[in-house]
Amino acid sequence: MHLGPGRPLLLLVVCVISNIDAASPASRKCEESLSTPLAYSSFTSSSVYASGYGAGYAKLNRRGGAGGWSPSDMDHYQWLQVDLSSRKQVVAMATQGRYGSSDWTSQYRLLYSDTGKNWRPYLQDGNIWTFPGNSNSEGVVRHELQHAILARYIRFVPLDWSREGRIGLRVEVYGCSYWADVISFDGHGVIPYRFRSKKMKIVKDVISLKFRTTVRDGVLLNGEGQQGDYISLELHRARLQLSINLGSNQYGSIQGHTSVTSGSLLDDDHWHLVVIERYRRNVNFTLDHHTQQFRTNGEFDHLDLDYEISFGGLPASAKPSSGGRDNFVGCMEGITYNGDNITNLIRRKKVDTSSFRNLTFSCAESHSFPVFFNSSSFLQLPGQGDGDTLSVSLSFRTWNPSGLLMYTALADGVVEVGLTDGKVTVYINVTQRKNTRIDISSGSGLNDGQWHSVHLNALENYAMLTIDGDEASTVRTAIPIQIRTGGTYYFGGYFLRTNTPPLQRSFQGCMQMIHVDDQLADLRAVEQGIIGTFENVSLDMCAIIDRCVPSHCEHGGRCSQTWDTFSCNCNGTGYTGATCHTSVYQQSCEEYKHLGRSSGSYWIDPDGSGPIGPFRVNCDMTEDKVWTTVKNSLSPQTSVSAAELGGKAVLQLSYNMTAEQLLSITSSADYCEQHIAYTCRMSRLLSTPDGVPFTWWVGRANDKHFYWGGSGPGIQKCACGIERNCTNPKLYCNCDADQRQWREDAGLLVYKDHLPVSQVVVGDTSRAGSEAKLTVGPLRCHGDYNYWNAASFSSPASYLHFPSFRGETSADISFYFKTSSTYGVFLENLGTTDFIRIELRAASVIAFSFDVGNGVVELSVRSPVPLNDDQWHRVEAERNIKEAALQLDGQYRETSPAPPQGHTRLQLFSQLYVGASGGQRGFLGCIRALKMNGVILNLEERAKVTPGVKPGCQGHCTSYGMHCRNGGKCVEQYNGYSCDCSLTAYDGPFCNDDVGGYFESGTLVRYDFSSEIGLPALRDVKGQSGAAVPNEANWTQEELVFSFSTSNAPSILVYVSSKTQDYLAVVLRHNGTLQIRYSLGGLNEPFTIDVDHRNMANGQPHHVNISRNLRNIRLQLDHYPVSTYTLPEASDIQFNLVKTIFLGKVFETGQIDSILIERYNTPGFVGCLSRVQFNNVAPLKVALRSGSTSPVTTHGILVPSNCGASPLTISPMASASDPWDRDAAVFPFNEEKVSQDGVDRNSAIIGGIIAVVIFTILCILVFVIRHMFRHKGSYHTNEAKGAESADCADAAIIVNDPAFTETIDESKKEWFI
Repeated sequence: MHLGPGRPLLLLVVCVISNIDAASPASRKCEESLSTPLAYSSFTSSSVYASGYGAGYAKLNRRGGAGGWSPSDMDHYQWLQVDLSSRKQVVAMATQGRYGSSDWTSQYRLLYSDTGKNWRPYLQDGNIWTFPGNSNSEGVVRHELQHAILARYIRFVPLDWSREGRIGLRVEVYGCSYWADVISFDGHGVIPYRFRSKKMKIVKDVISLKFRTTVRDGVLLNGEGQQGDYISLELHRARLQLSINLGSNQYGSIQGHTSVTSGSLLDDDHWHLVVIERYRRNVNFTLDHHTQQFRTNGEFDHLDLDYEISFGGLPASAKPSSGGRDNFVGCMEGITYNGDNITNLIRRKKVDTSSFRNLTFSCAESHSFPVFFNSSSFLQLPGQGDGDTLSVSLSFRTWNPSGLLMYTALADGVVEVGLTDGKVTVYINVTQRKNTRIDISSGSGLNDGQWHSVHLNALENYAMLTIDGDEASTVRTAIPIQIRTGGTYYFGGYFLRTNTPPLQRSFQGCMQMIHVDDQLADLRAVEQGIIGTFENVSLDMCAIIDRCVPSHCEHGGRCSQTWDTFSCNCNGTGYTGATCHTSVYQQSCEEYKHLGRSSGSYWIDPDGSGPIGPFRVNCDMTEDKVWTTVKNSLSPQTSVSAAELGGKAVLQLSYNMTAEQLLSITSSADYCEQHIAYTCRMSRLLSTPDGVPFTWWVGRANDKHFYWGGSGPGIQKCACGIERNCTNPKLYCNCDADQRQWREDAGLLVYKDHLPVSQVVVGDTSRAGSEAKLTVGPLRCHGDYNYWNAASFSSPASYLHFPSFRGETSADISFYFKTSSTYGVFLENLGTTDFIRIELRAASVIAFSFDVGNGVVELSVRSPVPLNDDQWHRVEAERNIKEAALQLDGQYRETSPAPPQGHTRLQLFSQLYVGASGGQRGFLGCIRALKMNGVILNLEERAKVTPGVKPGCQGHCTSYGMHCRNGGKCVEQYNGYSCDCSLTAYDGPFCNDDVGGYFESGTLVRYDFSSEIGLPALRDVKGQSGAAVPNEANWTQEELVFSFSTSNAPSILVYVSSKTQDYLAVVLRHNGTLQIRYSLGGLNEPFTIDVDHRNMANGQPHHVNISRNLRNIRLQLDHYPVSTYTLPEASDIQFNLVKTIFLGKVFETGQIDSILIERYNTPGFVGCLSRVQFNNVAPLKVALRSGSTSPVTTHGILVPSNCGASPLTISPMASASDPWDRDAAVFPFNEEKVSQDGVDRNSAIIGGIIAVVIFTILCILVFVIRHMFRHKGSYHTNEAKGAESADCADAAIIVNDPAFTETIDESKKEWFI
C-alpha cells in the first residue's frame, strides 16, 4: 500500500509523459477499425483452402467469397496476416468464424512486426499469450490488449479450431495512427544536445526514448560534469544499465555513484521503451512498462552537467576515463529530454549531426531469420550426400541446460551435436569398423539466454569444434577413418525410429544463421515448402522469454529458469515459499513467548513479507512482560575525548540494524526505555550561560533532544532536577555544579517516539581538568500492539471494512481467530470477476478461494480437532504466480500449483471486508493480528467506530493456558495472559523456574499456619509472595512434594507439626535411607515407611512426592513406580490443627517425638531443598520471596539455589528388583534392628575408613565455605541468642534474634556440597 519515495514524481511529469506515449488513453480515443478499410491485397495467408476462401475475405461481419478465410489442410504452419500500411498503435482485436459454416478458430496467438519479418509474439503475464476465440461461426469475441502494441503487420496464428469443421476466421484490429521520428545509428554517429548555458544545475529530469538493436553492448545516452556528476544509459550484455552520480565529496566520505540494471535479451531487434524520471534523489526507471523506484546514493540533489548530453554514444570530447565503451548500433525514436523533442530537432537540423557518415531517418530491416523450437519441434534440411566432409554451423539461445541441436545419419554411423549441462557436446559414432565412437565438448554456461555460435567441421581424419568464433579455444580430435555424409540434417529434434537414437531428444529455444556444407540455409524457402520440412516450429520468430527479469523471487531470492518455468532459491534469505515471499521468523519476542519459547537470542521479522528484513534481538521472558533488547556499539563508561570541530565531541552509536528495523520495534511496542548516564568532573551537562545546553543527544529522525535520562521532552533537566535533589539546588543537573569531584546524571529515556539514541554531542570537555564518561544502555521495549490487535464480532451481520487489497502478483494473509461457531467468512475482497475469500467452511475446515481470471481456485485444510473450540488458531494464506498455499496452526498445509499459462494478476476494486460481506455467512468470534502483505490492519481502531464489533478480545487462556506449568493458573489480560504461580512452589513467567535454597548446618525455615502473626499480615503475604496462607485446619488428605540433595545424614528434611501431637516428618536416617513418619493419633508409635535399600544422602538430587487420602498413602521417589501404603485401622485419619512447617531443623514447643529430636535434629540438614510444597503452601518460596510481614521465619544462612531441583536420572527398575515393591512399612519402629545374614566384616571396616575420610574432607569444605561467607549481620551458630532468658524456644528464636528473618546478601554465590 506504500507508494514509495518516487511516486510523487509522476504527478510532476504527467504532462510530459502524455507526449511520450501515444498509447495513453487520456490523450485521445484510440479505437478506430484499422483492418476493415484495407484493400483485399492487404490480407495475406500461409495458404488458402480453395477459391473464395482467400485472406482478403477475412473481414469482420463480411460475407464476401466463402464468408471468410480457411487455410489448406496440408498447411503445417497456418497464419493470417494483415498489413496496416504503416505503423499503428493497436489496442484490441476481434474474431469471428467463417460465415454460415462450421468453421471457426477457438484459440490463437498474435504476432506483430514492423517489417513483415522477425515476428514478435504478444506477451501477457510473462507468457506467450493464447487468446480464446470462437465457439461458433457468427459470434464476435473481442479482446482488449493489456498493453498496446506498435506494429505495421499483424499475424493471427490458429492453435485450435472447430471439431466439426476446419479453421475459419474473420478479424478486426482496433487502434489508431502512430508516427515518430526514427534515427539509425551505425556505431560512429553521436547526437550531442547542447544546453542553453554552459553548465546546467538540474533538480528534475525526464528522459524518454525507444530503441531497437541486434547488438548487446552500446551507450544510449551519456552526460558528464566537471564536478564528477554524470548520467549514463547503456546496454551491457543485452541488459540496460542506468548509472547516476549527483556528486561525491573530495574526501570520499560521500559516494554518490548509483547503478541500476533492468531488462534482458534486449538485442532482439524489437522496440523497447525507456523512461527516466528523476526528482532530486528519487528516480523512476521504466523499461517496457516495468518501473523500478530507487533513491540515489549520497546527499546531493542536483545533477550538474557541462555543455551537453549525448545520445548514441560518447562525444569526441569525452574524458579518457570513459573509454572502452562502444557506441550504440541500431535505431532510436521519440527521444525527448526535459520536454525537448530531440529527434524532431535533428530532422529540422537544429542539432549537430556531423559525426554521422550517412544520417538516415529509417530503420534497416534485419537479415536474420530465427527459428523457434518447442519440445516437439524439428527442422529438416538437405545437405550433400556421400560427401567426405561434414560442415555444420548455427547460432542458438536457450535457458535449458540440455537439448539436441543437430542430428544426421552418416552412410555408416551418426553425428550428433547437443547441449549437455550448458556445454556443447559432439558425438560421432562410425560403425564401419568395430563401432568407433568419438566424443568432444567445448564451452560452459551456454544456457544463459544469449546468442552463441557453434561450428563443427569433420573432414579427412579429424574433427574440429569451435564455440562463439573463438579459434584459440577450438577443440580438435582425430577420426580414425573417413566419414561419408548421409545428406539429411535434423535440427532441434529427431523423432524417427532408428537403431542409434540421439542422446538428447529435443531442444527448446531459438536458432538462426544455420549453415549446412558452408551454405546458409534458405529458411524462407523452407517456409514456402520448397526445400526441407518442419514440424511445430515458428519461423522468423524467436519467442525467448526471460522469466527472471524482472525477477519474481522476493527478498533477495536467487532466480533460475528453464524454458518453461523459473524457480527461486531462498537459502540464506530468511524467507520461504515458491517466490521467497513468506518469512520463516516470528514477528516479535511476544510471539515467540506464546509459542512456549524461553529467553534467548532470536531472529524477528515484524512486517513478515514486507520490505523490512529479519534481524536478531535478545528476548527476555523472565518476567510477565517480554522485553526486547537491542544493544548498541558504545561501551559502558566511554571516556569522552577532546572536542572535535566546533568545540564539540561527537559519539556515534550503531545498533547493527537499519533505522527501519529499529522503528518497527518501537512503533509496535507498548513501552520503551533506554538508560543514559553522564559521569563528570568539571564537565557541565545542560546548563550554559546563554541557555543552549552543552550536551544533547540525537534520536529517531535525527532530531536533537535537550533533556536527559529521568526527565521528559520539553524539560531541560536531569533526573535530580525533577526530584529536586541536585548537588547544587539552584541547578537542574548534578554535573552542572561544575565540581572537581566525580558526579553523575543518569536515568531512563522513556519517550519511545524519540528512541533510540543514535548520537550524543558533548560540549564541555575542552577545559583543563574537564573529564567525562558516557554510558548509553541498550534499547529495551516490551509489548507488541500489532500481535494483540484484535476485534470481537458479536453479530452475523457485523463487519469491518478497509481499502481494497493490493496484491496483484504476490499476496499473503495471516491472522489468528477463535470462535464457537461452525462457519463464517473471515474476509473477502471482490473485483469485476476476480475475488479473494477466506472462510470457516465447517467446524474443522478452513477454505481459501480466489479467482484471477483463470477460474475459481479453492484450497481447504481439515483439522483433526474442531476449530470452534474457542481457542486461538492461526491461518496463513499465500498466493503468487507459482502456487497458492493455505496453512493452519503452523502444521496443516495444502498447496495448489498455478497453471503454466494464464492470468496472474489479482485485480480487486471493492473494499476489503473483514467479518462478512456480499450476503455471505458472517463470522462470530475474535480475529487478531490480521496482516496482509506485511501490513497490520488496525482492527481495534476500526472496531471503535463500527456497530456490532468491539475492540480487543478476552479469553487468551483457553489457547495459551497450557504454557503455565506446575499448577500455575492462567490469568486473562487485555493484551495477553500471565501465569499466576502463587499456589505453586515455582516461579517465572511460566511457573517453571525452580525455587530452592542451600541450607548450612543449623539453618531452618519455619512457616506458621496459626493466627499468631495476624490475619491482615497473612492477607498481605498472599499479594507479595503469591502463596496462599490458610488458617489452622483439620485435614483428611494432604500432599507433600519437594526435591533435595545432600551428603550428610542424619537430618530432618520436612516436619509438619500441629497443636495436638499429630505430625508428619520426612527424615534421613544415619545410613542415608529415607523414612516417612506419620503420627495422627490412635497408635502407640508413629506409622513409619522406610526405604531401606537406597542411600539418599549421595549428593545427587532426589524428588519426593507423598500424598494421603484418608488411610491410603502414595509415595513416589524420583522416577520409580508409585508405592502405596495403608494406615492401620487403629490409626486416626484426621490431621488435627495443623500448625507449623519446619524445613531443615525443628525448633518446636510442646511435646515432640523424642526420637526425632535426639537422633535427627542435630546438627541439622546441610544441603539443598527446592520445590517444597505442602498442599497449596510453598514455605521455601515464601521465605525467599517475601518481606518481613510474611508468616515465615528463617534462622541461619539460606542461600537461594536450585541445586536440589533436577532428579537423578536412572534407568527404571523392574518390579522384581525394585526395593519399593516389597512391603517396607515397619511397625513398631526399631532402628537398632540389624540384619545378621551374611555381612562381610572386612568390607564393613573398609567402608567405615572410607566414610571417615570423606566425612573429614566434607568438614574441611564446610569450614572453608563458612569462612568465605562470613559477613556482618549473619549468624553461624545453631542456637538463638538469649535462649536462656526466653520463656520458650520459639520466643528465643523470634524475640531475641533480630537477624532471624534475614537472608544472606545477593552477592553471595551458590555453593554445592
